[in-house]
Amino acid sequence: MRRAVTPVIVLAVFGLLVGGLFRYAFDELNEASVANYVRSAFEGAAITLIVWATHLYLAARGGWLRQRPLIVELIIRSVMLAVIVAVAAVVLEVVLYGHGLEAKWIGDTFLKIIGVGLLLSIPVTTIYELVRMIGGRTLLNVVLGRYRQPVREARVLLFLDLVGSTTLAEQMGEVRVQELLTQFFSDIDAPIVAHGGEVHAYVGDEVIVTWPVDAGLPRRWLDCVFAIEDRLAKRTGHYRKEFGVMPTFRAGMHAGPVVVSECGVSRRQIAYFGDTVNVTARLQAQCKEAGRPLLISGELLRLLPPDRDFAIEPLGSTQLRGRAASIDIFAVARRGSS
Repeated sequence: MRRAVTPVIVLAVFGLLVGGLFRYAFDELNEASVANYVRSAFEGAAITLIVWATHLYLAARGGWLRQRPLIVELIIRSVMLAVIVAVAAVVLEVVLYGHGLEAKWIGDTFLKIIGVGLLLSIPVTTIYELVRMIGGRTLLNVVLGRYRQPVREARVLLFLDLVGSTTLAEQMGEVRVQELLTQFFSDIDAPIVAHGGEVHAYVGDEVIVTWPVDAGLPRRWLDCVFAIEDRLAKRTGHYRKEFGVMPTFRAGMHAGPVVVSECGVSRRQIAYFGDTVNVTARLQAQCKEAGRPLLISGELLRLLPPDRDFAIEPLGSTQLRGRAASIDIFAVARRGSS
């Protein structure tokens, strides 16, 4: 809930300020009343939130738009935003000022509102896309320069991959499997975001998700995996119709210290290093040998609350490939599931 409300509050405040500045910059002195400043501030906030809502709609429902060439997508987005801002400005003018549209307003202020609205959509869109690319918390830390030097953090990691992708590539062809992966990653994104996770990277047929250990609500780490399972189950008909198969996954989860740092020169990115990353990858690989879809470490289990409604199956202490020290491994499933 907080993840959804915070950007709305920030954008509303930003819109209030822009609306007030718009009144100060463009209106005549005899119109500089408190009432007019309040109306302009409210109008700025409303248009800002409408632009934001349009971007959210296109992100959620605009798959048809993302399939077009980038230049076509940008043109269509610009036209849609221009129309939406124009309609919003007309409605707000009538509602807030209680009179019809004046010729002076249409020929002057109206065009300025559209221009400012479209101009504001640039930083809004840029920030939104950056958050989608690297995550909100990571973006903030990058802006603050937190990862310019290596930083040690306590993290929960989830490595989740599509089962049998190599076999599917032989049967379906690489292009069709990539289309399947694209759909798979798209479908599991909503459960990840809803449970506070941030996608760190997509590596082939695998997605890496991370949470700060001190972020609270620890049971959501496992709930995320089960929510992904439920999401895929609801999409069974679509996958069978479109691809002739139902995707399944294997997942490994572990918690511990990781070193986070910016790396690269021509293309910079945030990278995770350390034993925690290696152990999580090995746990995910161990799923196949253990015949279980979800394995977690003893370190993660100790962070979970005692009132769990899932079944924990100890698999003993295991020495994972490439690691000298053994680790306690547990298979996890929801109670009542086979």
